[in-house]
Amino acid sequence: MLIRKLSTLAILLAATAVLATPASAQKREFSFAYDQPKQSGYGIGAALFDKKLQELSKGTMSINQYPSAQLGTEAQTMQKVQTGDIDFVMLSTANASTAQPESGVFSIHFIFRDEAHAIKVLGDAKVIAAMRELYAAKIKGAHMIALGSQGLRHMYGKKPVEKVADIKGIKMRVQATVTEDTLFPAYGAQVVHMPFGEVYTSLQTGVVDMAENGINNYLVNKHYEPAPVLSLTEHEANNAALFVSDKAWKSLTDEQKKWVQAAADEISKNEPAAAFKLEHEALAKLQKMGVKVVSKVDKSGFAQISKPIQDKLAKDLGPNAVKVLELVRTIQ
Repeated sequence: MLIRKLSTLAILLAATAVLATPASAQKREFSFAYDQPKQSGYGIGAALFDKKLQELSKGTMSINQYPSAQLGTEAQTMQKVQTGDIDFVMLSTANASTAQPESGVFSIHFIFRDEAHAIKVLGDAKVIAAMRELYAAKIKGAHMIALGSQGLRHMYGKKPVEKVADIKGIKMRVQATVTEDTLFPAYGAQVVHMPFGEVYTSLQTGVVDMAENGINNYLVNKHYEPAPVLSLTEHEANNAALFVSDKAWKSLTDEQKKWVQAAADEISKNEPAAAFKLEHEALAKLQKMGVKVVSKVDKSGFAQISKPIQDKLAKDLGPNAVKVLELVRTIQ
């Protein structure tokens, strides 16, 4: 009889303990979407975020990664994070301009001097704060919590680009931003917009003559097959931003919010340098595979055309864009 009473008491105590367990101790898995394969700067960022989040939350919080546009194109996932259908989205700042046009300031050509400059800019507290402010001015339902990179952008196709005259009349696939639509025609190219997933076939069929992107993206998406010549133009930074849905954010306790932000800070601090390392490794692989790499590109013609356009573009985009451009230029 005593044993039965003790057993009943043990069950009641166990049930009470479950009811008393705080929400913060219940395991939560968040959706984290991006449009590139896991072997990309986005994948590096997601892994850094997940590791730190699990560490701080003692395993009670983690992410499920949805790479390779499983949950939609970048423009679509930008909408879905705003509606709360996706918890976290990492996407290019160029494509974030579909929701906030001023984001296009990060796509202005030749404002990033080199790799080291881009890494410093993306990890700078003032720049992060200014970009957060920029997005907050227009975007509803989500907010930016980190900046990242996929290296610098370069042009590729069937022919080399050694100088600005080489892209005159070329049909170039570009991201749908005001900056791209202004600068590429200024160089003499025709701009074509399409989702990233359609670029391979379009290069293959001649819908476009050339495209431009980071080296690792060119490699992992096998764009070297229809476009076997990679010209290192370094015309633009391939920047990225991490957004969290307000729906997910508001569901967190104050402590959990600190964990999420600390995990996001890992991306801003460490992902850009890791992404550039990935770019170097990708270039070595491509050269080993026999892809023609044009390393000596005369960028002076491009820079000369773009320089007087930079300030006008930022001004046309808005006051937040002007502020960000000024900050980028001041970072040594």
